[in-house]
Parts: sequence; C-alpha cells; structure tokens
Amino acid sequence: MEAAPFVAEADGKDQLRFITCGSVDDGKSTLIGRLLHDSKMIYEDQLQALTRDSAKQGTTGGDIDFALLVDGLQAEREQGITIDVAYRFFTTPRRSFMVADTPGHEQYTRNMATGASNAQLAIILIDARKGVLVQTRRHSFICSLLGIRHVLLAVNKIDLVDYRKDVFDGIVHDYLAFASELGFTSIIPVPISARYGDNIVKRSGNTDWYDGPPLLDYLESVEVESETAGLPFRFPVQWVNRPNLDFRGYAGTIASGSVAVGDKIVVAHSARSSRVRRIVTYDGDLAAAEAGDAVTITLEDEIDVSRGDMLASPTQPPEIADRFAAHLIWMDEEPMVPGRSYAFRIGTQSIASGSINRFKYKIDVDTCEPVAAATLNFNEIGFCEVATVLPASFDPYRVNRRTGSFIMIDRYTNRTVGAGMIEFPLRRSASTAWQPLTIDKEQRSTLKHQKPCIIWFTGFSGAGKSTIANIVDQKLFARSYHTMLLDGDNPRHGLNRDLLFTKADRVENIRRASEVAKLMLEAGLIVICSFVSPYKTDRDMVRKLVGNREFVEVFVDTPIDECVRRDPKGLYAKAKSGKIKNFTGLDAPYEAPNTPDVHLKTLDEPPEQLANRVLDALATQGIISMK
Repeated sequence: MEAAPFVAEADGKDQLRFITCGSVDDGKSTLIGRLLHDSKMIYEDQLQALTRDSAKQGTTGGDIDFALLVDGLQAEREQGITIDVAYRFFTTPRRSFMVADTPGHEQYTRNMATGASNAQLAIILIDARKGVLVQTRRHSFICSLLGIRHVLLAVNKIDLVDYRKDVFDGIVHDYLAFASELGFTSIIPVPISARYGDNIVKRSGNTDWYDGPPLLDYLESVEVESETAGLPFRFPVQWVNRPNLDFRGYAGTIASGSVAVGDKIVVAHSARSSRVRRIVTYDGDLAAAEAGDAVTITLEDEIDVSRGDMLASPTQPPEIADRFAAHLIWMDEEPMVPGRSYAFRIGTQSIASGSINRFKYKIDVDTCEPVAAATLNFNEIGFCEVATVLPASFDPYRVNRRTGSFIMIDRYTNRTVGAGMIEFPLRRSASTAWQPLTIDKEQRSTLKHQKPCIIWFTGFSGAGKSTIANIVDQKLFARSYHTMLLDGDNPRHGLNRDLLFTKADRVENIRRASEVAKLMLEAGLIVICSFVSPYKTDRDMVRKLVGNREFVEVFVDTPIDECVRRDPKGLYAKAKSGKIKNFTGLDAPYEAPNTPDVHLKTLDEPPEQLANRVLDALATQGIISMK
C-alpha cells in the first residue's frame, strides 16, 4: 500500500488540535497509529519498517503493532509505554490534525498536562476490561482545568469483551456521572478497537447496536470554539532585536488579538504607550498581524521594553499583580512547601522568587471536591494563593489560555515542579499599605555606631551553633555592639509554637524567624540567628530578603556521627527510638552550604577560636572594628 501524496495540503484547512489520554496501556498510541494508517499517511517504506519492528518488538502476535509508529523512544518500545509527548500531524480531505500522544503512567502526568495545554479536544481512552480508573479521572480533570471543552470518550478494546453493549453502556454511565461537574461542552462516547479498526474510520458490523459516528467522522466534523476570537491584543516579548544602532524591535508570537501598523499599544508593566511603526517578518513587512503570528514589532517612540514585558491593547490591558489565586498541578516527587521560595515563569516573564502564600485545599480527583490539606504531593491538584517578588502581567486562564498559565521551578535543582492556571488577581487592601517610617535603619544604626547585619548560623542539631553564637554575642556585647540572639528553640515557645517538624513547618519556621530578624535589622541591630535551617532554598530566601551586604552565612560543620555522639538535648536518641519523626540528619535531609561566608569545622578548633574566626570575618567585611 502506498501513502497518497499530500494533495490535500494542510495549508488553508481548518486544523483540530487534540490529545489522547487515559490510563497506561489503554491503547492511545495504537489508536493514533491506526488513524495514520487508515488515513493513508504511511509511506510504503514506513509500512515495511513497521512490519519488521512489529515482528521484533510488537505485542500483537503476527499483526502490525500500530503503537510503534508513535512510540519512538527506545525505552517506550521496550516497555510498551509512552514516556514523552509525541506530536503527529495528518490530514484528510476535510480537515488537518495535530495530535499529542501523552503518557498514561502516573509519573509522566506533567507530560500529559503539557500536551493538554495546547489542545482543543481530548480523546479519553478507557480499556473496556478495566472501566474508569483513577488516572482516567485525573486526566479528565486536568483537561477540564486546562480549558478543553470537548471530549471523545473512546471505550477501547471492545473486542476483548466480545463487543458487548452492556459493558460499553456501564462504562459510559460511570464516566458521565463523574464528568458531569467538569464543565465539558460535549462528551461523545464511541466503542472502538484500535487494534482491528472497529469504528475508527467506518462503523463496524461488530457493534451493530451502536448508531453514532465513527471516530474519524466525529473528529472531522466537530465544531470547536476559537480560543482567541474576540480577545484583546497580547504580545509577550521574547527577545529585544537590536542588530545595529538604527533598529530596535521586539520579537515574539502574538498570543491573542491582532495589531496593525499605526495601532496604539501599551507596555503592561510601565503603562508607557506608543504606536506600532513596523511589523517585521523574515518575508518582509506586514500591514497587520494576528494571533499565532511570529513577528518583530517596532515602535514610534523610544520607550523601555525588555524580554518578559507584554505589549497590549491600551483599552483592554492585562491584569498586573504580585498576588493571585490559581489552580496548581504539582509535578515533583518532593511535596510542595507553602512559604518556600520558588522561581516562576509566566509567559515570557521570569520571576526569580515567589511562594505559595496560602494553600487553601487540594482536589479529590474521584469526587472533584475540595479536601483540606497542608501541601500537595506528586500529581495532586490544589487551589492556592501565590505571591511573587515582582508584579506579573496576565489574564485569568479561563479568559486567555495563552497568558493565564505559569510554571514553578525549584530554585535549587532547576526542576519544573508545578504548573498553574491563574484564576484571579488578589489586591492588597488599603489597610495593609506599607507605612513609611520617619526614622530609618541608617539613622538607627548610626545612633548605635554600627552596621546592622544578620549572622546566620546553620548546621546539624548538636553541631555547636548555639555555643558559638553565644560566644560571638558575648564578645560583641563586650565591645559595646548592640545585638540580639535568636536561637532556634526559643521562637518555638511563642511565635512558632503552632509549628511541628514536617518539611512544610520547617520552612514556615524559617520564614517567620527571618521576618523577625529583618525587623530587628531595621532597628539597626546585629542579629545573630542560630537555626538548623536544613534547606538551601530557605537560607537563600533569607539572604535575598535583606541582601548580600547584610547577611553572613556561617556553616557550623560537624559530622553527623559526632552530633549523634554529643546529643546534648537527647534528641537523636528520641529520633532513633521513633519518638521524633523527620529529624534532620537521620530521616530528613540537610543541604550543606556550598560557599558559606564562614566555614567552621568544629573538630579542628575549640568554640572560642571558632567565635574569633566569625569576628575576623565580620571585621574583614567592614561590619565591626577590631580596634
């Protein structure tokens, strides 16, 4: 069989972007392979190679294994699963298609969410032998969150249940009962066998009880709403194009709306306005451009525009806020930690630091109901409030999918840990506006004849932090410096008495302590802090809060075996007996500083000498005088 030449080109045709999803081994790749085969999109040499591969690696006996057309990764072929998102394009006389084959395994949910973010329709596959599974519900919920409004419910492997109508009807009933609250515009159920082609391109005689359309007929005829129709102009700047002194343009892809030469635009963050002078492309200038066009825009005025800025309609500008509510899909093995500092990417804008300011609830994917929780674990979905150090420009996700989404990045590992859909901005109340003070930090520190700073001691419990910090405090006091010592245990008797020792509570403990230390810094004090503070991102958060010049990190480096031997408070013994959970060094990690400002090895020198080394470092940095 030869593939028909591409007479019916995709250019000029309506394109449908759809995703296949569901639980693992439900037949997603096989379905796509069957669609490519039956729509004559496989060349003769590809078919011959597929036949050879099927004999070698296939799972269908002597038949062609159509899944091998899509499962390109060697690991996928060996395991018979899809790991990455595989995109395929094909066309029929009536329509062109872009399909994303997404993973079914739970650990690859992030890939599924990536595929769904660009899709207009979802094919949810269900194995007729297994019915509706947890992963089916999870993928359906994510599709709903990501704005997909049309679902084709493909009950696959109907041949393995003898084409029974009652099995099909039962699965459809269960799915519709679950999906009724997800807001889908349409759900069309079809009984199929991707392996044998039943109800794929034409209606099968094996299911004479089914009178609906074949799968491909439905894909060719379904009407989907335009995502960008009627939306205002949005242009996230990806790159400032400055090849010479005579040209300054802003390159990117129009997210929504349209723009023409002479149109007035506004830079979202600065509210500075100008008019479009040129719309430049590789093939020459355009008079106008619309959503999806990759262009370079030049302006009539020299205004400040940088990568990450958004050019927008001046009459319908985007939201600008540093706090917003959002749904969040957590994608990392490490749980989400409220209060921890993460990096954010919103469109083309990178924000170096932000946090989950308040976590409201997670969502039970079985019932779609909110459930009380303190954090999110791998693959869980929740609703939260986000706070960022810089304002972001965005639209609510339900209004504009292109400008209403974001990703969260672990600042320490650089892993993408979460994907979010913004619901609405959160405005700070006028009653919480920052009150300017007549007497500032510089005046208070000048009165004390000193430079304020935070000296942050970190290390295992029993490393000697409190001992050395106390000696430093005494020596500074003897030299008439104004200090305050914050020891890790003391705030837990009052300010932090509600916190336990979970990872989330440890992060919140440091966040509160750092805010108190900052207030003392504003009073002109030298603040000595002694906290285990096991996580590098939390210590970096404190440094960022006050700046490098006023933060001194002191690593009290004592081997864990020596700390266990010392055990001055008996905590290691309690932890080993199971009375204390999540104890740093035993069943919870400690991330040692890579380049601390002061590195103290307690096995080499006595505490008095180590304290003197801290004072020497303070003198070197000009914080104190040793005269």
